[in-house]
Amino acid sequence: MARPARRSGNIPAEATSFVGRRRELAEVRTKLTEARLVSLAGPGGVGKTRLAIRAATDLGRGFRDGAWLAELAEITDPELVDSAVLAALDLRDQAATEPLALLCSYLRDKELLLVVDNCEHLLEAATRLVADLLRAAPGVRVIATSREPLSVAGEHVVPVPPLELPDPDPGEPLAALRRSEAVMLFTERAAAASGSFELTSANQATVVDLCRRLDGLPLAIELAAVRTRVLSVAQVLDRLADRFSLLTGGSRGALPRHQTLRTTIEWSHDLLTEDERVVLRRCCAFAGRFTLDDVASVCSSPDGALDLLSSLVDKSLVMKEDAGGLACYRLHETMREFAGLKRREAGEDDAGALRCAEYYHASCQRSAQERRYRLRDWLEWADLEIDNVRAVMQQCVNRGDASRGVDLAASLGWFWITRATTEGIRWLDAFLALAEERGNTDGRGWGYFMRGFLAVVKADPAGSRPALHTAVAVARETGQAELLSEALAMAAVAEDMAGEHGAAGVLIGEADRAARAVDHYPSARVGVLQAQTLHAFFAGDQAAARAAAAEGVRRARETGDLYTQAIMLLNLGSAALNAGDLAGAEPLLAEGLRLAHQIDDRVAQFYLLDAFGCHAALSGRARRGAQLFGAAETLRAEAGANIMPFLAPLFDRAQKSALAALGKAKFQAAFEAGQCLDRDGGLRLALGEPDRDGSRPARREPGRAVARGGTPRGAAAPGRAAAPGGAVAPGGAAAPGGAVAPLAKREADVARLVADGLTNKQIGARLFISERTVDSHVRSILNKLGVGSRAQIAAWVATLDH
Repeated sequence: MARPARRSGNIPAEATSFVGRRRELAEVRTKLTEARLVSLAGPGGVGKTRLAIRAATDLGRGFRDGAWLAELAEITDPELVDSAVLAALDLRDQAATEPLALLCSYLRDKELLLVVDNCEHLLEAATRLVADLLRAAPGVRVIATSREPLSVAGEHVVPVPPLELPDPDPGEPLAALRRSEAVMLFTERAAAASGSFELTSANQATVVDLCRRLDGLPLAIELAAVRTRVLSVAQVLDRLADRFSLLTGGSRGALPRHQTLRTTIEWSHDLLTEDERVVLRRCCAFAGRFTLDDVASVCSSPDGALDLLSSLVDKSLVMKEDAGGLACYRLHETMREFAGLKRREAGEDDAGALRCAEYYHASCQRSAQERRYRLRDWLEWADLEIDNVRAVMQQCVNRGDASRGVDLAASLGWFWITRATTEGIRWLDAFLALAEERGNTDGRGWGYFMRGFLAVVKADPAGSRPALHTAVAVARETGQAELLSEALAMAAVAEDMAGEHGAAGVLIGEADRAARAVDHYPSARVGVLQAQTLHAFFAGDQAAARAAAAEGVRRARETGDLYTQAIMLLNLGSAALNAGDLAGAEPLLAEGLRLAHQIDDRVAQFYLLDAFGCHAALSGRARRGAQLFGAAETLRAEAGANIMPFLAPLFDRAQKSALAALGKAKFQAAFEAGQCLDRDGGLRLALGEPDRDGSRPARREPGRAVARGGTPRGAAAPGRAAAPGGAVAPGGAAAPGGAVAPLAKREADVARLVADGLTNKQIGARLFISERTVDSHVRSILNKLGVGSRAQIAAWVATLDH
């Protein structure tokens, strides 16, 4: 039986070998035992990020909740630092809780290592965030990389120097030379580039000279090494030496390190063709990852984009990455700075920024009609491109371009709704204020509608009602019938949330009439149906709620509107639960949960897991219900969500039922077991799907009492063979000797009692063994399962009990 997966972090695998840095790694390891913040400080191109990633890879295994990387290089706005770290931790700003509060709450009981990379351009915001997190979360340790220290209380700084240089003595033995960090890096990268390079006695003096002239700077060494594909080491050194002598008046005196790197990049740049130079400098328009299509539209003609980009990748000037099977690219931050300088020298700054803005504006507007009905594909595009669109929106703020800014912010609505609600509100507020100030009304109506929609998602009727009333007024003033129908329906939802049910009823009537006038526009009718469903829930009219939700499901399914379909299935399934139709509720909730997972809507997944917990508890499967409530609580904490008020009585009734059936201790143990499941594990538990290894989770073992409605005492669960000793092996086959693989029989007995919440003393009394023997069994179980707590043992047992 596969044990529940543990999220161990997001530290990326290293694409190339890691060279040297033994001293710095040892220092980081030592300092992290003494301090909770270690900052790696050094100039650009010196290798701070690689060092931090290697340190996190090595040390992450010692943290219960793993090691996580938050990259700030692509963020230009200090206000987005909290959101960037939130996203890096795979959390969602999707509900009422503000990003910083959500981060502090989530991390409060975590033990993890957080790497905050590239802080220098956002130093004040990064410093504030790190200080807040360290105060709120005593189990969190931070590695920060920056060109200067953060100056946070308790910070330990590890200076990151260039790589260790070889001795200038030309007679040094090759074996000793190969231990030089700078030589090791050059040799490995040159061999990778040329396929045949070797360090020999014939070229060792040249390699030593080159590494010393490059000051041991990793980025400079890599740029030089890649040129051995077409030049000899001596030719590389000669050409670089010419550059350096121009800057030092012909002497062999050392250049400042930043100038060494700049000169090396400049030399690499000048070896490019003119078309390659154009593409490189225009790539600085991208704040984050970009695709071949982006380059073809923003940087060059479509015909030559692939060849030019491939050449820049081959020369290590552009980095290639993989994003969900799609090839994408990015610039090292030092290279982006250089490319930006070259774009300014070419007089292309304004034209380049405008070209990029027009491209992303057109892309967003082009997808405006289809994104709702191709939501999964569109969200994948938005996840990849969001940093570039953010940069364009910041340019719009700086230039006072309210029209384009409102269009962009409103067109990203589904991204804000499912990924970053607080950020979306912030952008819309900025652009709508700018539009009012400039008297620019283009797109203003949809901007106010989306502003109100996002406030509804955050359960903030006070913030949503004014925006939606303005959207209604603008729609009437400008004759936008589609906007009018959607704004009226959403305004009705906001009024119901505010407790103004009479006003909500009036607005629903108006929205219904407006929708009939635009019957060709499917969003209008489903918006009315959603408002009618929620209005019926607030009124306690379950029949009306089921009727409206059923029609909403039908229409959303016809158009491929996954977001609405998932929400309507939740509504319909919840109405069935309220009506006691447990058989009818389960397939509705299952379909809704699968759709919410497809579009990665965490709040919808939370609601649906809670609903599954209600279904299990009310069906007599109290333990499974408690586990699902625990899994839902983990999702709730990760998204900052709250139970919808009209569903609270259902959840309260179901939880009380499970608590009464299990008793407080067993309910708590099962709840904590559910909390230990990762998000996918919780979804699989709800849906009864196989574990990651392909085995289907075993059902409740025979011979144990179950809550009412479950498998009768002493009977094998349907589709599973009874195993000796009351255990079920993977796939339902009996395990030898009554064991539950990988545990022996006695260990399996102890694990089940741990899951029931018993102490070692109570387990010993139950099994007639000593407390010391129980302790030995528990330690053996922890070791075999690869987990670190009794709650995680309970989570593993939970996979046997449904």
